[in-house]
Amino acid sequence: MKGPLFYSKILLFGEYGIIRDSKGLAIPYNFYNGALKKSEEPSDEAIASNKSLRSFASYLEVLHTQQPDLVTFDLENLKNDVETGMYFDSSIPQGYGVGSSGALVAAIYDKYATNKITVLENLTREKLLQLKNIFSQMESFFHGKSSGLDPLNSYLSIPILINSKDNIQTTGIPTQSLDGKGAVFLLDSGIIGETAPMISIFMESLKDKGFRAMLKNQFVKYTDICIDNFLHGDMKSLIGNTKKLSKVVLNNFKPMIPEQFHAIWQQGIDTNDYYLKLCGSGGGGYILGFTEDLERAKASLKDYKLEVVYQF
Repeated sequence: MKGPLFYSKILLFGEYGIIRDSKGLAIPYNFYNGALKKSEEPSDEAIASNKSLRSFASYLEVLHTQQPDLVTFDLENLKNDVETGMYFDSSIPQGYGVGSSGALVAAIYDKYATNKITVLENLTREKLLQLKNIFSQMESFFHGKSSGLDPLNSYLSIPILINSKDNIQTTGIPTQSLDGKGAVFLLDSGIIGETAPMISIFMESLKDKGFRAMLKNQFVKYTDICIDNFLHGDMKSLIGNTKKLSKVVLNNFKPMIPEQFHAIWQQGIDTNDYYLKLCGSGGGGYILGFTEDLERAKASLKDYKLEVVYQF
């Protein structure tokens, strides 16, 4: 048995802001993927994954019973496959903000949901919201609270523009220029991040009036502008506005940035070689970088591993 591949995702803009109704832009990242499999000689990772799937299947059984109108599954087949050793074979790093649990949720929905909404349908806004809601409930098993966007992105494998909580749409992004000097890249922090504690810090910060004002007047404002710049291919403005966003994040989201990256973050702002922002909830994993000159950014960050996501 080998199921179809589901890809990782990158939330280019909108982390934390989408909790407060900012715009968001998520794109599939095909460098990493995962699929449901069975093996005659499972590895330690496969055995661990199977154990996790067992718990997940029990969770889905409860969800199925409690909310039959939301989603129903072929539980008999799912349980049978888990009992006979099914696991999720994934190259997506966990705790890196690129949607490892999202791909798994998408794969399970694709294979076991009955009356599923398929990628081939006319995906109206209602259907997208319905899928997002289903995925949100499914992925809550892993994070405690999920927007459902990661699995949605992985399932559809097309860029998704979040206008607000109740208004999402699929979108096109400008074609990459593979010989372009500018790039969006991932910087590996070498630390595994955990989503739940970072979300708690954010929710706690929201109790502060000044933090809420900063979020609305600076963070959400620049996030929304950056998304517009990117979608319209206005890369010159994008770089300038990403710098502003990078400063806001460094000044107000320090707990989400691993300490040893504070200086590197500031260095990018000071030299204009690159600008960094959070990728997902932060606390480790990947950090997103934007640069007008990839070679200059690479030289400046020579001690780190960079992965290019998009060139312009």
